[in-house]
Amino acid sequence: MDFSIASILLLDGITNGAIYSLLGLATVLVFTVTRVIFIPQGEFVAYGALTLAMLQTGKTPGTVWLLLVLAVVAALMELVERWRHHGNLFRAVRSSLKLIVFPLLVSLTAIWAAPLMLALWLQAIMSVAIVTAFGPLVYRVAYQSLEEATPLVLLIVSVGVHFAMTGFGLLFFGAEGFRNPSFWDDRFALGPVTFSGQAIIIFIASLALIGMLWIYFERSLSGKALRATAVNRTGARLMGITSHTSGQLAFLMAALIGALSGLLIGPTTTIFYDSGFLIGLKGFVAAVIAGLVSYPGALLGALFVGVVEAFGAFWASAFKEVIVFTLVLPVLLIRSLRSGHSDEGH
Repeated sequence: MDFSIASILLLDGITNGAIYSLLGLATVLVFTVTRVIFIPQGEFVAYGALTLAMLQTGKTPGTVWLLLVLAVVAALMELVERWRHHGNLFRAVRSSLKLIVFPLLVSLTAIWAAPLMLALWLQAIMSVAIVTAFGPLVYRVAYQSLEEATPLVLLIVSVGVHFAMTGFGLLFFGAEGFRNPSFWDDRFALGPVTFSGQAIIIFIASLALIGMLWIYFERSLSGKALRATAVNRTGARLMGITSHTSGQLAFLMAALIGALSGLLIGPTTTIFYDSGFLIGLKGFVAAVIAGLVSYPGALLGALFVGVVEAFGAFWASAFKEVIVFTLVLPVLLIRSLRSGHSDEGH
């Protein structure tokens, strides 16, 4: 291996690591706020890329119909629970409408706009909106009633949600893979390394999103509320910060990050209905390296995972996934030896 090959592999690793960093940040965010190890994070990535691919063909994406069904189910669950606990039908209807209005508007817009073959950037915005709307609904249907459950129970639910979303992906998108068009086709040479326009977009978008997340958590009231919930759920509840709202907001942001990641990675690789699982697991590895609590640690861990994957693919392409996922074992061992053990419920 010479310097030029190493430079190319390093660039590929950092490019992939930028995507994994976003997924790692989303995994840490969801876990710190809700204690959910969100295995289906990668499904949002696949849904984002495949929704854009369907819009490119002029067809209404299957995610639109799934979104409508999920919105109706979530709204009915909210209506029944609110009415049962508070006995106020007006408040129950108002609360359920909050869950269904945005998905309904997004779905109707997509159904109207899909045959029009709009510009790529408009289709990208629509894809992000569709997938982002899934976040609060998934939380409401699968997790909200289990907020006080142990992390093990929540993990089991996450596995079930993953299989459900993968199955729906196969139903709505089929087994065929799709590769989306690049948002920027130009190429730029810098010594032995050639930068593609898409790689530059990935770097810029990842840095911009990380910066916006930092500003959101540091400057906005809702961001500080999420931080408070992550630090002390009971204390946040005593201050009037509801765990329901925090959970739905965390899942909304996770879905947004996943959808954007799908748009960024779609032009660089062929995405299948089940591709999100492996992509999401690499973000999970980055989050585990950070102990599921540190955002800077997740960022550095993701870059490390991307570089290891790139060099592993060069030396042993058949085992690159094994090499990446084996990284979890020594990290877990070291953390287990350095930290005390607590009861499962804590």
